Amino acid sequence: MSNHLINGIKIEVESRGPADAPSFLLIRGLSTQLIQWPECFIDAFIDAGFRVILFDNRDCGLSHKFNDAGTPTLPDLLSGKIDPPYAVADMAKDAVGVLDHLGVSSAHVAGISLGGMIAQHLAFSHGNRFQSVASIMSTSGAPELPPGTPEAIESLTSQPEDPTDRECILNHSVKTQRVIASPEYPPSDEELRSYFERSYDRCYCPDGSARQLAAVVCDGSRVERLQTIHVPFLVLHGSADPLIPLACGEDTAKHVPGAKLEVVAGMGHDITNANAPIVARHLIDHARSVLS
Repeated sequence: MSNHLINGIKIEVESRGPADAPSFLLIRGLSTQLIQWPECFIDAFIDAGFRVILFDNRDCGLSHKFNDAGTPTLPDLLSGKIDPPYAVADMAKDAVGVLDHLGVSSAHVAGISLGGMIAQHLAFSHGNRFQSVASIMSTSGAPELPPGTPEAIESLTSQPEDPTDRECILNHSVKTQRVIASPEYPPSDEELRSYFERSYDRCYCPDGSARQLAAVVCDGSRVERLQTIHVPFLVLHGSADPLIPLACGEDTAKHVPGAKLEVVAGMGHDITNANAPIVARHLIDHARSVLS
C-alpha cells in the first residue's frame, strides 16, 4: 500500500497481481476501507488473470480527511439543505486519478453501494477509460424509489452509546451490520468482528462517513445521466437487500442502455466470505464477455 497525491489530495492505493494483466478497479462503499474486501474475493480476480486495484475513498481509511469542512448533522442530511465539501463526481475523479497514477489507460470497474454510485459516474463521465462497469447493491437515486427498511435506515444512522470507547463502537458496528447482512450468506461472528476491528484500528472516522453521505444526498437522481452510458454495464443486486432494495438496482438497469441485471437470491447489503465467490464470478464473467 502507498499514499499518493491525486487530484490535490492524498489517496491510499494498493495494487495486487501482475502489473501487465488487465486491470480491475474495485470501489468500496460508505465509510468502508480497502482492507475490508474479503481476501477470497480479491484472490478470485487474480486467479482469473486480472490485476486488482484498490483504494480508500476520500474521507475514509488512510486517504485525505476533510475535517476542516466540519461535520453535517443528521437533521442537515435529512433536510438536504447542505453544502458538502465535495461531490460524488469528485470521488469518481479520484478513481480516474488512481488509474492515471498507475499508468493504466483502460480498466474494468465495480463498486458497491456508494461505490456503485461512483462507478455510475465513471460510466457516464469517464466511459472512455473503462471496458466494463458494474454497479453493485446501489441505486439510480430516483426519488420515487422505495427506501430501505426502518431497521436498515436506523443501522445506517444510529450511534454507539459511547462514541469514544473502542469496545462499545465495535459491538455497535457488529450489531448494526447484522441488520443488513445477507440472510443466505451470513458472515461468521469471527469474520464480522475482525472486519470491524481491523478497520477501527486502521482508521476510525465517523465524521468522514457523514461527509460522504452528504455527497450522496446532494447527488440526487442520476437517471438522465445513466441514459447516456455506452459502456458494457452490469447491475448486480441481492434479492434480500434491506438497505437499498432490489427495486433500486432494477431501476438502475432499466435506465442504462443495454445493461445486464443479475440478482443474487438471498444476498443482502454485504460481501462476505460466503457470497464473495458468487459476486466475483458475475463480475469476472461480465469482464470476460467484453474481452472475448
